[in-house]
Amino acid sequence: MLNENIRTIRKSKGLSQEELAIKLHVVRQTISKWEQGLSVPDADMLLSLSEVFETPVSTLLGEQIAEPEADGLKALAEKLEVLNLQLARRKAARQKALHWLFILLCVGIAAVFAALMVLNSPYRGWDYGHPETAVMGVLVHAMEWLFVRTAPLLLAGGIVGAYLTRRKG
Repeated sequence: MLNENIRTIRKSKGLSQEELAIKLHVVRQTISKWEQGLSVPDADMLLSLSEVFETPVSTLLGEQIAEPEADGLKALAEKLEVLNLQLARRKAARQKALHWLFILLCVGIAAVFAALMVLNSPYRGWDYGHPETAVMGVLVHAMEWLFVRTAPLLLAGGIVGAYLTRRKG
């Protein structure tokens, strides 16, 4: 069977015995003996033959490879399906986490606004004659001022983000 496969593949590739012998660095008579079944190539030469013929060694030896190839495609398809499911789960988990982050942002902003309304800026009644109190009062006022100016934008962004990341369906 090996001898017939070598002859058939050699001819299908359009090689003469001499041309194949040159590529394999052997004499033409060696190729002739292989094709007549008088001798067989060793393992290293089988690998060289498979490279020259661009054919798997199993094909040279006469094994059927069409069926394993189909199984290989099926296995590859199954692996890709598993990967797609894993990626979809990760995406859903990230979307859920982002959704809750936006909701927490909105709740946090509302809580700070409520606290500011209840406290009614208590630092305004502080005695600013002491340097420590003056510096602390200015810092608290600056943070409150910055929060009041940026919170509406953050709140709007949080609401839009929570809406866009909600679970559909």
